[in-house]
Amino acid sequence: MKPKVIDLFAGVGGMSLGFEKAGFDVVLANEYDESIAEAYKKNHRSTKMVVGDITKLDLKKTFGEYKGKIDVIIGGPPCQGFSQKGQRKSIKDERNFLFKYYIKVVELVRPKYFVMENVPNLLTTENGYFRHEIEDLFRELGYENLSTGVLNASDYGVPQNRRRTVIIGKLDGAAPALPKPTNQIVTIWDAISDLAFLESGEGTEEQSYLNKAESKYQKLLRGNCKVLHNHVATKHSDLALKRLKMIPPNAGKEVLPPEHLTKSIYSGTWTRMRKDEISVTITTRFDTPSSGKFTHPYLNRAITVREAARIQSFPDDFIFIGKKGSQMKQVGNAVPPLLAQAIATSIIEDIKEKEK
Repeated sequence: MKPKVIDLFAGVGGMSLGFEKAGFDVVLANEYDESIAEAYKKNHRSTKMVVGDITKLDLKKTFGEYKGKIDVIIGGPPCQGFSQKGQRKSIKDERNFLFKYYIKVVELVRPKYFVMENVPNLLTTENGYFRHEIEDLFRELGYENLSTGVLNASDYGVPQNRRRTVIIGKLDGAAPALPKPTNQIVTIWDAISDLAFLESGEGTEEQSYLNKAESKYQKLLRGNCKVLHNHVATKHSDLALKRLKMIPPNAGKEVLPPEHLTKSIYSGTWTRMRKDEISVTITTRFDTPSSGKFTHPYLNRAITVREAARIQSFPDDFIFIGKKGSQMKQVGNAVPPLLAQAIATSIIEDIKEKEK
């Protein structure tokens, strides 16, 4: 029988997918955004989805029946207040205390393990206040020897520089170690070179593959998929296209004349991705050249939802639905499935060791 999982703050289910690939059964998930929850349900048909704000749910009624029946609780409480962009309120920002609801569910369900992921700043904000608070609360529940650290998705075969804090706990025992890096570097071009070369405004939600898979990574993510989904290029304005046409491969805003430079808080604005590098962190605004280094290496457009999904390590049979803004949130806020799978594998190995 497969070990059972509950996924909190699930989003579209990148973490769920990684755990499923490692051999777990995700029985229950919670997500408050209705459109994102619909996309989760489409891609995880056997999981019961509770749509609602966890701060307003009756936790005992929702999760109490699972006490003693769950092997792992996973999830990443949102962390807007730790963000490096905008005003940081940290200790005064109530959004930074959503982890307490995660911990309440762990207390109710008493899983054998838990995995909490978050932004790297979680460990250092307010001189480590949040880290110590979280660790103390888990220790009081019997999860004493935690494995805590910052993992970079690029160390686990994901073509992206994406750093996340990961905390693993085990009830009444030493937590499994964080997964060791695989040292397998995948580039942007390894991820997207086989996808149709669309111009601004081209593409449909469903289309045929025009090219064969060219890399091991592309073959892995294509699987047996026969139809290409979500490969639709943003229709950029005439002004944006004029700027993009001035930027050659491997270049950025430094080549633009002064009258075309825009004010932006984002690094990488009006800069092409370099095909032989890994990507910067995929955000929820990857369709806009002014919001980061999301311009295609050669084409005069930002990357598509499918290209971003490839860079996040989602397989091609994982379909993003709803309005474009929602699809971008689904991809940009997700835990890369390959990173989640590496974490899940370290827990599976600990379970097997225990069974021996």
